[in-house]
Amino acid sequence: MILLNWQEIFYINRFTTSRWDAPSREDVYFEMILIEEGSGRISLNGKTINYKSRDSFVFSQDEKPDIKVYETTTFIVYRLTQLMFSSKINLNERQYWLRRCEYIFNHPKRRFDTALRKMEDQDLVWRIIFLINKENINKEQYYLEIIANMLSTLLSILARNVTDTQFSKELLLKSAKKTERIDEIYAYIRYNIYDSKKLKIANIAKHFHITSSTLSNYFKKETGNSLHNYIILYKLEIIKDRLLNSEFTVSQIAIQLGFTDESHLTRIFKKYCDSTPKQFKIDHGQD
Repeated sequence: MILLNWQEIFYINRFTTSRWDAPSREDVYFEMILIEEGSGRISLNGKTINYKSRDSFVFSQDEKPDIKVYETTTFIVYRLTQLMFSSKINLNERQYWLRRCEYIFNHPKRRFDTALRKMEDQDLVWRIIFLINKENINKEQYYLEIIANMLSTLLSILARNVTDTQFSKELLLKSAKKTERIDEIYAYIRYNIYDSKKLKIANIAKHFHITSSTLSNYFKKETGNSLHNYIILYKLEIIKDRLLNSEFTVSQIAIQLGFTDESHLTRIFKKYCDSTPKQFKIDHGQD
């Protein structure tokens, strides 16, 4: 039973079953599967996790979970579809949703596991789920706006749980593991990828309480890449995704990612990808 089909952008599907029949994922951009009650297992890319009541899992458009039910299970499935990117849709929250999804999917510490590692966040998410369902059933004034706001909160909580610990100023100085140190820098960059001011090397160094030269040398030594180059490469990942999966124009994408204008983005894109953004979109089967 489809409980909510909101302009075909976001919907909730709640159902009880003893056998998982995988619904079509052709239009899925973001998927969250919550286990209200029951037990079974979920497999993805060769890894299997046994699920239980109140567990939750997040999947991107390219991730297709295989689910086997052991005990009759009540699933709640949340999906954001590709239509979220449509230029015909006037939805203020979609930019926020998109950024949170990108942060979740591209985080260096993300792995296939339950989505919520903090017990207090798990409790909070289930309260939000209850409220979203209540708003959808009652359909009182402004219920869609309220649901949109709660979905934004839900995505923020998921983003917070991508890594076991939030990045902090102390970790770069105190962590004994190099991989943890560099991951915190990665996390900072990815979290602030839309804020050009915070991506300046001086401001990144200030965040971690070290000098710009120390930061640059450390990053280069550990990754073999410069900070500036890494930031550009990550932006290019986002640009390619939006070229192929959204109706945003090159000019709009340039503004979103902090480029001066379309020509600036095109010049950088051609330098690194040997193609213009428009040609890249054509070559990969987009109209």
